[in-house]
Amino acid sequence: MRDGIDWGEVGAGGRFEKVATRVVAIDVGSVRTNFAWAGLDLPERRPVGAGGRYPEGAALAVLEALVGGVPVALGFEAPLMVPVSPVGPVDGWITLGQARQGETADGRSRPWSAGAGSGALATGLVQMAWMLERIGSAFPGLPCTTRPEAWLAGAATLLVWEAFVSGTGKPVPSGITQHAADAAAAADTFADRLEEATLSTSDVVCTPASSFNLAAAAAAYAGLGIAADERRGHVQVYRTRPAAM
Repeated sequence: MRDGIDWGEVGAGGRFEKVATRVVAIDVGSVRTNFAWAGLDLPERRPVGAGGRYPEGAALAVLEALVGGVPVALGFEAPLMVPVSPVGPVDGWITLGQARQGETADGRSRPWSAGAGSGALATGLVQMAWMLERIGSAFPGLPCTTRPEAWLAGAATLLVWEAFVSGTGKPVPSGITQHAADAAAAADTFADRLEEATLSTSDVVCTPASSFNLAAAAAAYAGLGIAADERRGHVQVYRTRPAAM
């Protein structure tokens, strides 16, 4: 038993008979104190164990599903794409570092480049790169994408997406840490969006700037099979909904 999962069941088969998708959501943070992950097997929304506090547990949750032939949606609560201002205008550099469209929460601007966002970006980038390489070491060249259409069509087995947990969408923890609650809320949000068939609608975009897709760059670094043009494409961002009162 590790991170709440019986890893002896890996590849056993029966566990995945009714599972169409596994979603794993990660709340990035210090791997010693603030990291958390949560998983759901869809469509039944069965929790994947009790989630966990360590990157290795999250990686094993993804690998277990892949061994069973189950596609995975892997989300990180950190900026996975950043806007790059156009180089054509002489003064195009002026907008470098500005917020992405949709980053305002509760009337307050929460740009990716501000203190909390930039800290999460730096922490999340190395954790995402490690996680994807951990997956790629077991499945070299695994088809990966940040485009839900390709994933839904079966052209890719792994979808990487961004969770936006902030403001009124931040859950109230009950018996668990805030980090675990954030990860669980992100997983629930993805499940909602999948059921509603709204995965192709992102709550945050980089338009009109160009997108630097950090998830696609990390996937290429990890040796996963991802289209080169995704490095300039959008990552889908799903904002958690207001916490229940």
